[in-house]
Amino acid sequence: MKNNLLVFGTQDFNNSLNEIKEFLNCTLVFYHKKNFTDLLVHEYSFVLVDADVCNDIEILNIISKIKNKSILLLISNRPSNTSDLTLTETVSLPLSLVEISEKIMNLISSRKFNQNSSIKIREYTIDKNERKLKKGPLTITITEREIELIELLFNEKKPLSKNFILKKVWMYSDDTDTHTVETHIYRLRKKIFNKFNDEKFIVNSKGGYLI
Repeated sequence: MKNNLLVFGTQDFNNSLNEIKEFLNCTLVFYHKKNFTDLLVHEYSFVLVDADVCNDIEILNIISKIKNKSILLLISNRPSNTSDLTLTETVSLPLSLVEISEKIMNLISSRKFNQNSSIKIREYTIDKNERKLKKGPLTITITEREIELIELLFNEKKPLSKNFILKKVWMYSDDTDTHTVETHIYRLRKKIFNKFNDEKFIVNSKGGYLI
């Protein structure tokens, strides 16, 4: 699946990016005034801004409204009005087209890694690399199996039976003792309650367990 790269640049800058299309696993979406409303409803792998357009207040206002603007790369060759932009990285020209394409792909790869290593659940965050569950300044260590269990419950968005959880997390058959699930959930709930005083992180309903 290709990444969407939204570009705010001068005509010369846009032409330069078109020259490196073959190096990128990206769909380049170029801003112009006629399509700015449509741009706001989409998500992008990141937004690439040429500093030469950053003195345009209208463009800065549009950038501030774009969804999922967690990566913003600024390629600049002269001072400009970027004080209102939250930049992931600033790259100064001159760079070759190959270097620009490598920088873009590195940023996309970095973002995907960060997305895959962190899960946001309400006011909690799971750091899969550190195996931590965090809420504000408070943190507990959780096991890899507990991470798999939380991910499953969170992603399904509906109550899950013990048998279903056994199949998905432990790869067990229907006739396996379901106390495995109950024991793990009991221990996880206890850890969460002891640290965060939260009894409702994992809920047990008629249909099973859910987050």
